[in-house]
Amino acid sequence: MTTAPPRHLIKKYANRKLYDTRTSRYITLEGIAQLVREGHEIEVVDRDNGKDLTQVTLSQIVLSEEKRGPVRMIDAGGEMLHDRGQALLEYVKKTLNVPADLRSQVERRREGLEIMADEAIERALRRLRIPTRHDLDRINDRLDRITSQLKKAGFADGATTRSRKRKASR
Repeated sequence: MTTAPPRHLIKKYANRKLYDTRTSRYITLEGIAQLVREGHEIEVVDRDNGKDLTQVTLSQIVLSEEKRGPVRMIDAGGEMLHDRGQALLEYVKKTLNVPADLRSQVERRREGLEIMADEAIERALRRLRIPTRHDLDRINDRLDRITSQLKKAGFADGATTRSRKRKASR
């Protein structure tokens, strides 16, 4: 059974120096990148206020890696391996990804807000006596039903108006 590499707590000082509390030494961004490539979990915090700076630090590392140019590929035993950046990229993705349940919770809340906004707009339109889309749809449905009933009763569209015009012209 293999054990996971230990977690490194890295404190960032006001002078921008990074201190690895596990090894009791200062560390560079490249050193942090190497730890991530080796599979270590890291956490970067502000020494003064304890604010989590892990995502910011990882973003800086990714940016510095990208500035060096595209990732080179090497062949090791038939497998294609990225010589730098792959483990770092996977760690950043894992750290920065929002969990799916949080995304669905946000989506549900957004839908709830949309419903509340629609209802508030509809109430305001009713108070102002302005017909809503729903009101207009109901009126159109009623007109369609009345038109259908008139057709069934023998009154075709425009039949009554034509006969009135004929009477008027005589």
